[in-house]
Amino acid sequence: HRFKMANPIVVFQTSKGNFEAEIYSDKMPVTAGNFLSLVKEGFYDGLHFHRVIKDFMLQFGCPNSKNPKHPANGTGGPPPNSAYEIPGKGPAKRDGSGSIPDEHTAKISNEPGTLSMANAGPNSGGSQFFVNTVHNAFLDWFDRSTESQHPVFGKVVSGMDVVKAIEGVPTDQNDNPLQPVAMISVKVK
Repeated sequence: HRFKMANPIVVFQTSKGNFEAEIYSDKMPVTAGNFLSLVKEGFYDGLHFHRVIKDFMLQFGCPNSKNPKHPANGTGGPPPNSAYEIPGKGPAKRDGSGSIPDEHTAKISNEPGTLSMANAGPNSGGSQFFVNTVHNAFLDWFDRSTESQHPVFGKVVSGMDVVKAIEGVPTDQNDNPLQPVAMISVKVK
């Protein structure tokens, strides 16, 4: 049998503490590769959680959120046609809107602690993702109860208390934390 590399662990250093997640580059190479490429570029460093909903999820990864109160938070993504690396396959390019193709392969449910791609419809995932704080099965791409299709590409392996602390912060009417929650850095361990 071939030796299999262990999946990478990514450390999220936030203003509320650290959490770590395993990134499923084995089962979700396109989505994981896109995310890990952005991590290595420092894309996420200095951004803020722009959407936090108790008993649902924490959303993150919009480049506009360097300013935590930016009116366009939640609308940004990677640069158009930018490059990323797919583990085991090599270089790939995002499309003209900075998005990657939906990876509807591994049936991994949106369980508590999973990292899942945010999107605005088919093939529109870019840099934004969310951490589920409850089991959101209706967001699974293989659950047909709603049109929402959000592929899971990782799971928190330590620091779930930090995730829960962020989940509990007071927010405004747009689900934006009143006291900004910063992502100081995201690094592969």
